[in-house]
Amino acid sequence: MSDALEADFGSGDEAGAKPTYTAQASSLRQNGHVMLKDRPCKITEITTTTEGKHGHSKVTIVGVDIFTGDEYEDVVPSTQNLDVPNVSRKDYRLTNIEDGFLHLMDYGLMDCGDMKADLKVPGGDLGNEIQSRFDNGVEFMVTVLSACGEEKAIAIKKIA
Repeated sequence: MSDALEADFGSGDEAGAKPTYTAQASSLRQNGHVMLKDRPCKITEITTTTEGKHGHSKVTIVGVDIFTGDEYEDVVPSTQNLDVPNVSRKDYRLTNIEDGFLHLMDYGLMDCGDMKADLKVPGGDLGNEIQSRFDNGVEFMVTVLSACGEEKAIAIKKIA
């Protein structure tokens, strides 16, 4: 009898927010987010067309992958439900750079100073700027974008 009363809460990996939620294609807007070809994308262009008298309106969505910069396009009926990624931004204090990885510390009212060292130094101008400021002893924050289990450093800013 007690076996029937026990709840199965799943493993700790399943806990927390889901990586996506659904939204009708007609409700999406430019500069919002959507999953295109199973990748989290920022919508750069969205247009709605109407078909003939028996057709349904279609939505053309063009988006840029928020992690790779690749462009994707999809055409779907306006009533179709699409996955929308839960995208979050969080600021971390840079404490060290070692072997090409950023060592970051949670920096906020509810955070307790947890360390994070699994994010690579980004390439390009942002990565060069992070390395240069770190080498010169400047203290600053790194803004990290997270969605669908992926993370990327996207910006830096002064510590207030």
